[in-house]
Amino acid sequence: MAQDQFSLRMRAYDAWKVDVLQTLEDFQHWLDTRELNESENDLRIYETLEALRKDRLTLAFVAEFSRGKTELINAIFFANYGRRLLPSEAGRTTMCPSELFYDRDSKQAYLRLLPIETRREERSISDYKTDPLQWVSMPLDIDSPEQMAEALREVVKTKLVPLKIARALGLYDESQDSQYKKTKALPEQVEIPMWRHALISFPHPLLQQGLVILDTPGLNALGNEPELTVNMLPAAQAVLFVLAADTGVTRSDLDMWEHHVHRQHSSQHTKHLAVALNKIDTLWDDLKDNNTINASIESQRRKVAELLGVDGKQVFPVSAQKGLVGKVRNDAALLERSRLQTLEDFLSEQVLPNKLEVLRDHILREVGGLLEETYTLLDGRLQQTSKELENLRALRGKNADVIQHLMKKSREEQATYLRNVEGFQSSRRVLQSQAKTMQDALSLDAFDAIINKTRKDMTGAWTTHGLKRGMQSFFDGARETMDQVAMHAEQTRTLIRATYRKFHEEHGLPAVTPKVFSVDQYNMELHRLLEEADAFRNSPVTAMTEQSLLIKKFFVSLVSQARSVFFRANQEADAWLKEVMNPLVQQIKDHKRVMEKRLDTLRRISESRDTLEGKINELEGSRGELRRELETLSRLRETLQRPLPEMNDEADTPLAVAG
Repeated sequence: MAQDQFSLRMRAYDAWKVDVLQTLEDFQHWLDTRELNESENDLRIYETLEALRKDRLTLAFVAEFSRGKTELINAIFFANYGRRLLPSEAGRTTMCPSELFYDRDSKQAYLRLLPIETRREERSISDYKTDPLQWVSMPLDIDSPEQMAEALREVVKTKLVPLKIARALGLYDESQDSQYKKTKALPEQVEIPMWRHALISFPHPLLQQGLVILDTPGLNALGNEPELTVNMLPAAQAVLFVLAADTGVTRSDLDMWEHHVHRQHSSQHTKHLAVALNKIDTLWDDLKDNNTINASIESQRRKVAELLGVDGKQVFPVSAQKGLVGKVRNDAALLERSRLQTLEDFLSEQVLPNKLEVLRDHILREVGGLLEETYTLLDGRLQQTSKELENLRALRGKNADVIQHLMKKSREEQATYLRNVEGFQSSRRVLQSQAKTMQDALSLDAFDAIINKTRKDMTGAWTTHGLKRGMQSFFDGARETMDQVAMHAEQTRTLIRATYRKFHEEHGLPAVTPKVFSVDQYNMELHRLLEEADAFRNSPVTAMTEQSLLIKKFFVSLVSQARSVFFRANQEADAWLKEVMNPLVQQIKDHKRVMEKRLDTLRRISESRDTLEGKINELEGSRGELRRELETLSRLRETLQRPLPEMNDEADTPLAVAG
């Protein structure tokens, strides 16, 4: 079944990660044993290894209530339990966002629930994830599907609270209350979810291989938790928007699509945004033939694609309920009629390979450059050794005057080189001054000053226009700071390139292109957050929200994300400044060592001709060793750059790819 195909691809993906992990560890060990591992490089490899170990493929399921979203998750991923694992009865089910994953650090499966009362605090869900004492934890018995299903019902529980408390938590707005619109009477009590967020960890094979499922509730919850649309949905590798064939595209579906889904996954991410038109079994009619039913389903698909403004190929008509039943009962005909396989093929053939490619690009960017620098360094040593060997062979049969002349010439070259090294140290001091200016602009203290000013301006605003102006000013200030950083970074890079070029042209050091630091990615993220801020303010859910609560949401979600952008930019800039000169520093040390050895060799040759043959033999051995080292690095490089794993349609294991 397609479920098996998706599982096989996940296994191939996991096997590829294991292979790359081993390659990176081998490279790290290789550097250590040859005393080539600078502390910054060691940290870079360690962080890449950790990122690879913690890598996850996140699929987000988004829908209004009663669209069959949770049933679809059950059907695609958990049918092997022989029952509904996640609660998906008729009516409102998932009341709080839920993340399903496998926690490698925990020794037991669990359900962790964040109380709804935490909405009173100005802390994000991401912040709470680092504070386990704030969560209610329940164990899950993986040997008892009944116990697991019963425990997971906790996710959908609600409770009645006084109107004042519901308002304080941002969970009641009369403009969204249909009963109030009819009677004009405010309720004394309001039904609210018991939990704000749920974390579900258990050792399902797909989750163990790095799959994460984000199950989100309806439009109201997305509006009340901007962090979902600001952070969690954009971070997902694919978003599946679920509609129901029996309701069509409703106004609330369109609001959710326009304000929370489509914008986040437009442009380059569009191919990983899919629409599941669920409940097509409501269109099945025993009094109609299959062609008529299929035509009706196809008509629905076209209408949905037109209303949402997407390609019809992105809309997948399915019946989650019939697909689940077909899998549980091993009914191939029913499963085929549910059309679930087409959607599963999309996940396994498009989403998964793209995720792997993105991950490999990250690895090549972080460690591939270091490997290339090391290869260039050793290749430079090989060229120097070959040149020295050629020069020594040319000395065979030469008299003492020739050797003395070469010694004098080498001393002059060495003196010139050492003067340039002194100039290099001066350039490094200028670079450090330039770097400090750039780091000061990126400091969190400077950014916090922008945050405090924005909070003061927005708190003092009395109009919607004033609030929007405060949001705009905040992001203008953030982007202006990034532009200043970009200017300083370019000035720094110009200085670095000139230094590299000087040593290459005057002393023949290998040509190396210094690593580039750019703020373009961070500016794009700030621009996306600004768009989300506008959508957040104009959302039908937040448009009538009380001002103080609106400001609180803005700071908890959007401002905290902007601060995270600055933090990551600061970290990358700091790492760049520490690493960018390392290749040249190593080359300078190598060249200095080579010049000193050459002078020592010439001195000893002038004293004894026997030294010449011994040195020639020594250099021939060194050249052979360097060639072997370069072959080892080439094999490591090929492993990192090898084609992504393919699946053998006739086997249940990933195809081996020759290195």
